[in-house]
Amino acid sequence: MLDGLRQFIADIVGPQVQDRAFGDSDYRLAATALLVHVVSLDGQPSAAEQRKLHGLIESHFGLDRGTADRLIADATEVEGEAVDLYHFTSVIMRSLDEEGRKRIVQMMWELVYADGQVSEFEDNVVWRASDLLGISQRDRIELKHAVAERVGGQVKASAVGG
Repeated sequence: MLDGLRQFIADIVGPQVQDRAFGDSDYRLAATALLVHVVSLDGQPSAAEQRKLHGLIESHFGLDRGTADRLIADATEVEGEAVDLYHFTSVIMRSLDEEGRKRIVQMMWELVYADGQVSEFEDNVVWRASDLLGISQRDRIELKHAVAERVGGQVKASAVGG
């Protein structure tokens, strides 16, 4: 019965997967899905968060506006289907070295600070993703502080790791 349900879901989702410009094993899709998850945590992303997301995707992955739009659309779709962060972080772990993974965490912090506020939920998601990406607590906090200083935000000590 479970196999039948899985096949039914695969048949429904399958054609959409083939329409995607970016495959499930593309680390850019996985990274962008994490970023989409971050900007969606506190409801509808603000205009500042959307601009920041587009800017990060275009500059970090060297994409033009249209291709970045397509990547974000694909990532939004897969993020909505995901049950946890592991699928995305495992693709990134297989694809990037530690410096590349730190850059993904830095991009997450840049999005968190895009609206000028850091919620406990955002801090927690970056902590969990960093942990799954093999980024130490020290490096995660250093990245957080560096981004906060650059954007002029205040870093508040939170119950979730500083």
